[in-house]
Amino acid sequence: MSTAAQPALTAATIAMGLSAGLYFAFDVSVMPGLDRGDDRTYLTAMNHINEAIENGLFGLVFIGAFLATAVAGGQLRRIGRRTAARWTWAALGFYTTALALTATVNIPLNRHLAASGRTAGELAELRRAFTSTWVRSNTARTLACTAALVCLGRALASSRH
Repeated sequence: MSTAAQPALTAATIAMGLSAGLYFAFDVSVMPGLDRGDDRTYLTAMNHINEAIENGLFGLVFIGAFLATAVAGGQLRRIGRRTAARWTWAALGFYTTALALTATVNIPLNRHLAASGRTAGELAELRRAFTSTWVRSNTARTLACTAALVCLGRALASSRH
């Protein structure tokens, strides 16, 4: 493989693995763990998590996965590694789905949660409305990122032939 395509494809694969792992961790530990607490604790913890995740390192991985995948796909196509390029474009499609879910479902829910009042009567309803939609969307993000990671693995494997 061209030395130009290898770093981008490797970076894309690592960033995608980190993204899939993050979403998976929410599916299997963070959300089930929070679900065991009372409404106030659940909502307060979710707000703290949402604030903490907005940092440069997460942003680098979140956007970097997209950019590195796009760059790798273009480089692979340019050097004639069509099969690897196709797998990379498929990964980009799956990851774009995860980004779209994040932008249209999870972030708006997070912002609504942060802006909502905290009267005792509102907590249970706020939690119920937030959780069901947020968890389903996160599961879809996990599946999309995992599919993208598989595609990038295939791109890596096919780019070496």
